[in-house]
Amino acid sequence: MHHSKPDFKPNYKRRARFHDYYAPCIYHITLSKQPLAPYFGQLAGDCNIKPGLPGSSFIELNHLGAIISSEIKSIPTHHPIIQLYQFSVMPDHVHILLRVTKQSPKALGYYVANLMGAIRRRWREFSGNDYPVFEKGYNDRIINHNRPLDTLFRYIRENPYRLAVRREHPEFFRRVYNVKIGDSTYQTYGNQFLLHNPFKSQVVIHRRNTPDENARLRDKWLHTASNGGVLVSPFISPAEKAIRAEAESLDANIILIQHTPFPDRYKPSGHDFDLCCRGHLLIISPAEQPTAPELSRTACLTMNALAATITSAI
Repeated sequence: MHHSKPDFKPNYKRRARFHDYYAPCIYHITLSKQPLAPYFGQLAGDCNIKPGLPGSSFIELNHLGAIISSEIKSIPTHHPIIQLYQFSVMPDHVHILLRVTKQSPKALGYYVANLMGAIRRRWREFSGNDYPVFEKGYNDRIINHNRPLDTLFRYIRENPYRLAVRREHPEFFRRVYNVKIGDSTYQTYGNQFLLHNPFKSQVVIHRRNTPDENARLRDKWLHTASNGGVLVSPFISPAEKAIRAEAESLDANIILIQHTPFPDRYKPSGHDFDLCCRGHLLIISPAEQPTAPELSRTACLTMNALAATITSAI
């Protein structure tokens, strides 16, 4: 498979070439604060209290955060074609889950730009600062119409909890033993929350694939990577390794599957260690040494089967 030079830049908010953004659909949208803008609030509450209970982690919004919250709530008023499901205003980014209910005369980007513009105008009126509140562009995740939404609701609702855990318990992002996946037990190293990210996609390239199939898959995987999802794979073949390299240029999240257990005092080396520290990588290995430690076809099939299980898991 031939790979041309990546046509994407890190942090570029990329639309899916395969999707009609005028059609009815459910979207999970993320807007990120631009550097000059103040934070939208601060973390409060106790991460040791279960999410949803009194005293659990939440974001205490400041005036800018309140403006953002108010404008998001008013989206259906300004655009009746849109149904707002849920949102979360974090200190430096915003999650919005919404549904375009019918064929739209405008693409999704029109409504997002309208929201960002309204927030900017209200912030300028209050503060006198005429700079954008958000980075240019946005991330979108396209939600299949038959997908249960409970996981997404929980994922958005529990964002403050995950932020609190990252701050209060950095050790959670190191080595963890006895992680149950499917019917087996594994060891993991890295960002444990990647297992619970609802936007996971398995990367596997078969020899029988046509060039058109590979091009379509590449587009899907890079869209996932550039929009906060997770790519899951042992990344065995040169073609799969090339996908990983392209995805990492977009600050992708990666779940990397290994064939053999971690050795004693294991730490990933160099590049992988840096990705773990930044929260972009989770490495998974079996808890026990396989019967055949060499990287055989059977071993590759086993790792790809695990990737499929992880991708399909909630």
